[in-house]
Amino acid sequence: MMEKIMLWLDEKFSTPMAKLAEQRHLRAVRDGIVATLPIIIVGSFFLIIAFPPVPADTAIGLWASEHLVTILLPYRLTMYIMSLYAAWGIGYSLSRSYDMDGVSGANLAVVAFLMTIVPQAAEGIGWVLPMANLGGAGMFVAIITSILAVELMRLVYKSNFKISMPEQVPASVARSFEALTPTALVVVIMTFITFVFGFDWHGFIAKVMAPLVTTSDTLVGVLIPVILITLFWSAGIHGVSVVGSVARPIWTVLLDANTSAVANGAQILPHIAPEPFYQWFIWIGGAGSTIGLVLLMAFASKSKYAKSLGRTALAPGLFNINEPLIFGAPIVLNPILIIPFILAPVVLAIVSYVAMALNLVARPFILAPWTLPGPIGAFVATGGDWRAIVLNVICIFIAAVIYYPFFKIYDNKQLELETMEE
Repeated sequence: MMEKIMLWLDEKFSTPMAKLAEQRHLRAVRDGIVATLPIIIVGSFFLIIAFPPVPADTAIGLWASEHLVTILLPYRLTMYIMSLYAAWGIGYSLSRSYDMDGVSGANLAVVAFLMTIVPQAAEGIGWVLPMANLGGAGMFVAIITSILAVELMRLVYKSNFKISMPEQVPASVARSFEALTPTALVVVIMTFITFVFGFDWHGFIAKVMAPLVTTSDTLVGVLIPVILITLFWSAGIHGVSVVGSVARPIWTVLLDANTSAVANGAQILPHIAPEPFYQWFIWIGGAGSTIGLVLLMAFASKSKYAKSLGRTALAPGLFNINEPLIFGAPIVLNPILIIPFILAPVVLAIVSYVAMALNLVARPFILAPWTLPGPIGAFVATGGDWRAIVLNVICIFIAAVIYYPFFKIYDNKQLELETMEE
């Protein structure tokens, strides 16, 4: 029965979705947003410096309060305008997929995105560009306009309606002249849409995407990607790569809203489920919450193979790398281990979501490096909440309990095979 289910999953579900994940535009969106992660990670750490997890009346707390505006500047010029960086990355990736000049496409994407924002006059300063929509709130607009700009560039190049320079001209100069026509086309089109017709890109897209963003922050909205990711991994497909292509822009919007709330002094953050929620309270040890299985194999196995695999996978598992376990056990297409591989993350998602919904644990707003050990990552992601460490440890214990009966079946089977071989 299980084999038939896995065959159906592979043929009817996993394979088509894996192909969808490699679709040109989705891949460009994924690559563009992933490229911003170092900027987001570094920028978000300045929030911890600005709001250290210590009493406000201590020396560190008083120093941070006194220098708050200066400390937040790196955050406002990195993570706070993440959509601007994402637009460049999306434009570059999509242009390269069409064998066009990546830098030209990236610059054009940035121009198109910036032209969705109306500059405003500020007394004594001149014209200023409102920054709010350059962050996570503008991510969907950045995606749409970046794709639009590159597709217009491709249309111009395909029709050969461009300025071509002689072969003797340096390549960099020739590319600049070739980009003149698509740049003019994009600037003129965006000028008419935004400034002449007064179309509010950000307001319109926000209304369209609001139900999806709101749903993604509910328990059901959390469980859907959790189940999909583990199902894909069960068939040997990198689940986060598939689901993340669609979900990561939404997770980024939620994360940006939380960081903005922290920067504005909010005590309770608006969202539970940005990406760090999944990383530190569900995917502990990697997809499938496999840290529980790794610990059982390393310290409770009777079979030589399971114990050897567990001890080999323990060090990577502590840093959330579990491919040695997924393909070494294997968990992929394994009717015994697939059940807890899916069940454990679902249970952890429910437990963690409820804990944060009741404000028993702080909600995440820091995108900590994903290779940190679970308790440390949870502590950092929540801005230094010790209760996050407790929740992370509880989740590890729950995962081990869920894996245990299936681990015993697996271990006994391996022991039986080893006995027969002797």
